[in-house]
Amino acid sequence: MSVERNLIIVILELTKSRPVSHELINKTARLPSEVARKLLRKLQNDGLLYLRKNIVETDSALRLKLAVKAISLGADLEHVSSFLQWQEFEDMAAIALQQNRYAVEKNLRFKYAGKRWEIDVIGCKRPIVVCIDCKHWHHGMYRSKLKKVVEEQVERTSALAESLTEFYGKIECASWGNVRLVPAVLSLVFGRFKFYDNVPVVPVLQLQDFLSQLPVYADSLKHFSKRLAN
Repeated sequence: MSVERNLIIVILELTKSRPVSHELINKTARLPSEVARKLLRKLQNDGLLYLRKNIVETDSALRLKLAVKAISLGADLEHVSSFLQWQEFEDMAAIALQQNRYAVEKNLRFKYAGKRWEIDVIGCKRPIVVCIDCKHWHHGMYRSKLKKVVEEQVERTSALAESLTEFYGKIECASWGNVRLVPAVLSLVFGRFKFYDNVPVVPVLQLQDFLSQLPVYADSLKHFSKRLAN
């Protein structure tokens, strides 16, 4: 199991920006060729990578799955997260939102009350606007840390609710009559808390399920309701 875990970490390290050869993976992981080849085939069969002749390929979604797999095999979460690019985590959130028919905005920047704000990803599907803070690291995610993360995301979402009319014609939800803005935190893996102060903390591989159920449960979650003039 440790051999598979270490191989996955090597793959994450080497595939940050490009496909890599079996040979380079074998050399870096210090594995016999046949052992590495069998493990690579297993990972392909598990839907965690692509094998093209002697080349290993991944994409953002597969790299996140590989990271979660490595952690499930006992890898250090902070170490694994260091091989993930921030863009990959946001891309995964955007893909999940689009697959659930949300219009997506990434890295939304705005000013409110004399401060600059930024929300990693927002998804709009009438009347819901889900505002996601992407935490691809999970170091020290104890109650005190989670409290700070959630409170900051609630502040960002509240600020967006108050300044939403400024985005008329720029983002879809700014033209709706009624809007319900829901703050959420996206994490790499399962934490000790699923909610904090009624704000959902969603593991990335459960994001699809969360989004599909959100219209049913939105009223029971922390949210900000706004009525906008058309």
